[in-house]
Amino acid sequence: MKIIIPMAGMGKRMRPHTLTVPKPLIPIAGKPIVQRLVEDIVKVCGQSVDEVAFIIGRFGSAVEKKLIAIAESQGAKGTIHYQDEALGTAHAIMCAESALEGNVVVAFADTLFKANFTLDGTQENTIWVQKVEDPRPFGVVKLNNAGKITDFVEKPETFVSDLAIIGIYYFNDGANLKAELKYLMDNNITDKGEYQLTNALENMKNKGVNFVPGEVTEWLDCGNKNSTVNTNQRYLEFIAHENLVSASATITNSVIIQPSYIGEGAVITNSVVGPHASIGNGTKIEHSVVANSIVQENAHIKQANVENSMVGNFAHVHGKPADLSVGDYNVIA
Repeated sequence: MKIIIPMAGMGKRMRPHTLTVPKPLIPIAGKPIVQRLVEDIVKVCGQSVDEVAFIIGRFGSAVEKKLIAIAESQGAKGTIHYQDEALGTAHAIMCAESALEGNVVVAFADTLFKANFTLDGTQENTIWVQKVEDPRPFGVVKLNNAGKITDFVEKPETFVSDLAIIGIYYFNDGANLKAELKYLMDNNITDKGEYQLTNALENMKNKGVNFVPGEVTEWLDCGNKNSTVNTNQRYLEFIAHENLVSASATITNSVIIQPSYIGEGAVITNSVVGPHASIGNGTKIEHSVVANSIVQENAHIKQANVENSMVGNFAHVHGKPADLSVGDYNVIA
């Protein structure tokens, strides 16, 4: 099994947090989004994963080393592929052309999920979906009476289905997918100027390839600040049974309300942290209340009441009760 993760986007909806790091490396409950995603896919794969192919922009060697380490932590080889132009989802996947063989999972790195099933590598191509109240902002699938996918509809204005595509796909023949992606690009078949995966899926379906839905129990978006904070909250609830407080953290005259994650070397003094707070490595919190928030590494929060917030690496927040979205190295005082 191979996992392909396109993550070359600029993450504009997550600024200022993506000005210094790519969005998939923002932490959720103490681990980068992309690491959570890889771990969750491995759990449901039902077979060993031999390669994780990351499709990125020019993020630098430090980011690439982190990604390789994430793959290796799951016993897989990590490979790096570049998408230098934003030319659509099909183009992004094709940037990892060498990984398109055998059983392949494609997962876009701005979504996390929970699922109560194991993927059988011998089964048909699977598109993971979840029911939504308002399907208009999403791509959706239509099913026939046998439960197979008959149509892919992008952002329907009128109701056709409430099964939204969450951005995770399983293909039992990566070479076949590669051929369809190549066909789109060789023939310049685009939608609004971009090469789209849904067009390749439609071509495959028309040639007799079967697709079935794989329904997840929960779909967690990481597209903007509020949704990412909410995803952090839900993830902390999922892993509440784990020991979430690092042994190297120093906690003095303070209360940690679980579930909350406290990173290595964090220093918390005369404060209340939690519930649903993730505190990064080396961060200092003094005389403050921090709840339902993500605070990244080496930040400093003093005499502040912080809730529903994201605070970046090396940021300082002093004496401000607020709903915050503070980027790396900023000072709020």
